[in-house]
Formats: sequence, structure tokens, C-alpha cells
Amino acid sequence: MADVITLSQAGLSEDVIVTKLKKSGQAFDLSPDQLLQLKTANVSDRVIQYMLDPAKPDPVPVAAAAGPAVDTTFPEDPGVYWRRLGQKTWNELLPEVVNWKTGGVVKGFVTHGIIKSDVNGHLKGKSSKTTATTAVELLIVLPSGVSIAEYQLLRLHQNTDSREFRLATGGVFHQSGGAEHDQVEFQNVKVAPHRFIVYLTQLKQGEYGFLPPGAMASQNAAGSTGKIYTFKMLE
Repeated sequence: MADVITLSQAGLSEDVIVTKLKKSGQAFDLSPDQLLQLKTANVSDRVIQYMLDPAKPDPVPVAAAAGPAVDTTFPEDPGVYWRRLGQKTWNELLPEVVNWKTGGVVKGFVTHGIIKSDVNGHLKGKSSKTTATTAVELLIVLPSGVSIAEYQLLRLHQNTDSREFRLATGGVFHQSGGAEHDQVEFQNVKVAPHRFIVYLTQLKQGEYGFLPPGAMASQNAAGSTGKIYTFKMLE
């Protein structure tokens, strides 16, 4: 035991002392007083363990605690996708057709304060086929050369058999504008090149849609069509 204390106080590493103990194969029957003497001499617990049992196997290194799993498997094709929190598989959010009409063309719209002179998007059906909750996250895969800021999240107004939303004319054709009344701010986090996860925790119950850039083919919106990625938000 005195040799171990001498080697330890001489500054030899644990590995060297343990190797010597293993090679000798001699186990020490240490009393409580001897254990206390070893600790007072600053002999490490690992060395003491090998003094008690030189045949003790080397411990398996414990891997560093892993951080949260990062999902690096994202869809390749541009579009909008959804999944429930905790799931790995992304589901494609299929777009719906938007019929663009101006106030002067559509006289019979059942509007919710929509100004006739602006451009109105009109969708068939009272509700989206896709439902979402705060436990759902969306993924937007951008086409090359497009910014996430060019996507607009819009609140859709429900009618008896259709939905509609309003775009201010300046917002449709000029970058300085926007969907002034039906546009909703959304939180997004870039998780990979051209890929942004959108969280829905701030949304209230209702119908919504992501309008991609270039959804209108021309400034003559009356009678033209485009697409919008819709979902129904539940409480």
C-alpha cells in the first residue's frame, strides 16, 4: 500500500498505477483506516478500486449526452408540408385552386368587409380538407431564388359554400405592399437551406392558407387562377 501512495504522490498517472496493480494481480484487503489513509494521501478512487480488485475490467466509456435529435430528412420538392410534433415523416399539404376576381367583376360576393376595388381570392368549398392544431408544425420548402418573406399567410373568410380573402392591389404587384387586412404574421425557423419550419401556436381557430409568390399570373387578375396551401386551424 505504501508503494501506491508513493507512486501517486510522485505524480504518476492513474493509468500507470492501475497497469502496475493489474500486472501484479495482488488484491489488497484494505481496512477502513487504510482506506482513509489512501484518501488522505490523495490516491484516486479509481486506483483504490483496482487495489481492491486488480481483475476489475476497464469501464466502458460513457458517450456524451446527446442533444435533441435533429431531423435532417426534409422533402426535396418545393411546397408546403405538415407533421405532428414528435413525428419524423412530413406529409404534403396539397394546394387548392384560387380564382382571382376584382371587385368590379364579382358583384354577388358575400363579403366580410372586402373592398370591391381590391383583388379577391375565391376558393370553392366551405373548409379545407387539412386540419391542424398547435401540435402540428409546417415546413415550407422554397424554390431556388425565393425568400420566405415572399410567402403570405392569409386568414380565409368562410361563406356558405366557399372561402375568400382580400389582397390589396399594390401588395399583389409591388414588393412594398402586402395583404393588408387578411395577412397574418407567422413565426418561422430556418432548419436547412431553402427549408423553414413554421409554428402555429399563435393562430386562432379558423381557415388559413399560405400564398406562394407568383400566385397571380398577371395584373389582369379577373378570371385568372392560382394556388394556395390551405388548412383549418382547430382549437
